[in-house]
Amino acid sequence: MATRFSRRQILGIGAASLAGGVTWSKEGHPTSHTSAARYQPAAAQPKSQGGRPYWQKTYSGGPINVAPLPPGLPGEHYKPVVVPNGAALPFKVVGGVKVFHLIAEEVEHAFDSGLRAKCWGYNGRVNSTVIEAVEGERIRIYVTNRLPIPTSVHWHGIYLPNGMDGVAGLTQPYIKAGETAKYEWTLRQHGSFMFHSHHDEMTQMGMGLIGMFVVHPRNPSPDYRVDRDFSLMVSEWSVKAGTARPNTLEMMDFNVLTINGKVFPSTAPLVCKTGDRVRLRLGNLGAMDHHPMHIHGHHFRVTATDGEDIPLSAQWSETTALVAVGQTRNVELITDAPGDWAFHCHMTHHVMNQMGHEFPNMVGMNPEGLEKTIRPLLPAYMTMGQTGMDMGKMAEVMPYPRNTISMKGATGPFGDYISMGGLFTIVKVRDRLKSYDEDPGWYQHAPGTVALKASDAELARDGINVNEPSASGAQSAPGSATKEPVDVKPTPRPMDPHKRH
Repeated sequence: MATRFSRRQILGIGAASLAGGVTWSKEGHPTSHTSAARYQPAAAQPKSQGGRPYWQKTYSGGPINVAPLPPGLPGEHYKPVVVPNGAALPFKVVGGVKVFHLIAEEVEHAFDSGLRAKCWGYNGRVNSTVIEAVEGERIRIYVTNRLPIPTSVHWHGIYLPNGMDGVAGLTQPYIKAGETAKYEWTLRQHGSFMFHSHHDEMTQMGMGLIGMFVVHPRNPSPDYRVDRDFSLMVSEWSVKAGTARPNTLEMMDFNVLTINGKVFPSTAPLVCKTGDRVRLRLGNLGAMDHHPMHIHGHHFRVTATDGEDIPLSAQWSETTALVAVGQTRNVELITDAPGDWAFHCHMTHHVMNQMGHEFPNMVGMNPEGLEKTIRPLLPAYMTMGQTGMDMGKMAEVMPYPRNTISMKGATGPFGDYISMGGLFTIVKVRDRLKSYDEDPGWYQHAPGTVALKASDAELARDGINVNEPSASGAQSAPGSATKEPVDVKPTPRPMDPHKRH
C-alpha cells in the first residue's frame, strides 16, 4: 500500500532532506541518520517522540537516557586521528567510563621559531589538543582551571544534557580559579566537533582555549575507513611586533594565522603514501574570518559538515572548501599524485606572516631612500614591493623587531624562498615511504617534470619572441616598434529591464 503524505509533511521532509538530516528507507519512509539511531539496532529505534512521527523530531539527538556501550579503544575499535603539531588527550577507563582530564592553563607558546607568546591552552598545548572518543560510550571529563579567572568548556555541536553544555552562568556555575568541574554524558552521535571556553569568549578563545573533539562511529561502514585521518584547527591571532601576548580586543586586524597553533614554515607536513585515502577534519574557531581551504594537484570530496555525514549521493567535489567561523568540514581525497602539494587558505592575506600585515605596498618603486629616512624613527619599517615584490630580498636584509615572524616563509628545494606563511602547509605524497612519522624531505622530481628557465633553443624552436610587444605596447623592448592601440567599442545592446545592473 502506498504511503500518503500531507503537504505539510512533504514540505517538512524536503527541508530536512536539504539539510542533510533525512534519508529514505526501501519502503519509502523517511528516516533520520543522526543521533543514537546510528548505533542502535533497528528494532530499538523509537518510532515516535512526543506523539509525533520520529522523522519530525527536532535534531537534538533523541532521548538523553541512552544506555552506554563499552568504551572504544584506539587501534582496536578506531584508527586514531593524526594531529600535526599536536596530540590527542590521554584517557583511562574507570568502571566502563572513559575518563579525561582537561587542564586550562597559561602556555608559553611558539607560533614559529621567531615568535613566542604567553597564551592560554589545554594541557600544555595551544589549539592542538584533541579529544577522541567513540559513539555510544560514556565519557567523563574533569576540567581543572589553572587560569587566574573563571572559565567553562562548551562542547560545540555535541548532543548532551543541558546542564553539561558549558555556558558559564546559564547552564552551570563558573569554574573558578583553582577549581575542577566534572562533565559527564553518553555520546549519541559521531563526527568532527569542537570544544572551547564559553566564558568571556573574546578573551579566552582569543588567548587559545579551543580544540577539536572527534567522535568515531560505533560501527563504521566501509566508506568511512581511511588510511590517514588528520585533525586541523584553523584560527587567527593579533600579536603585534615585539609584544609577548595576543591582543584579544582586536576585531579585524589579525596578523598571525595558524593551523593547529602554528604558522608556516613551522606547520608540520601532512605525510601520505601514493594511493592513500585521506580525511582532513577542518575546524574553525577563529574570531572573525572564514577560510577557503584549497589543495593543489587533487580534488577532494566534502563528506561531512558540522558533524553530520553527507550521503554519498549528495557529496560534491571541490578543490576549495569554505570553513566558516564555528564550523567543521570533513573532506576526503585519494593522494594519487606524488609530490609536495600546497594546502592553504585562499585568502591571500591569510598566507602572509606577521610582518607582512604591517606595511604598505609600494610596487614599482625603489624606496631605499625613503626607508633610510624613516628607519631611525620607525626601526621596523620596510615595504612590500621593492624591485617588483621581491619579498625574499627584503626578508634577508631587513632587521626585524624582537619576537617577530618574518613575512618570508622558508627556503625551498631550489634555493628560492617559499613566499607563503600563516595558513599554509604541504601535503607530501610519496610512492615509497619509510614512515608516516618522518618528514620525507623535498620531493625528487623526474627529469623533464619541473618548470625551469626556457633555453634560447627552446624559444627559437617554438617561435617565441620574448621581446615582442604586449597588446598595449606598454612593455616592449627598447628600440622595438610599437603599434598604436586599437580602440574597440562593444556593440550596444538593448538594456534588459528585468536584469539588475
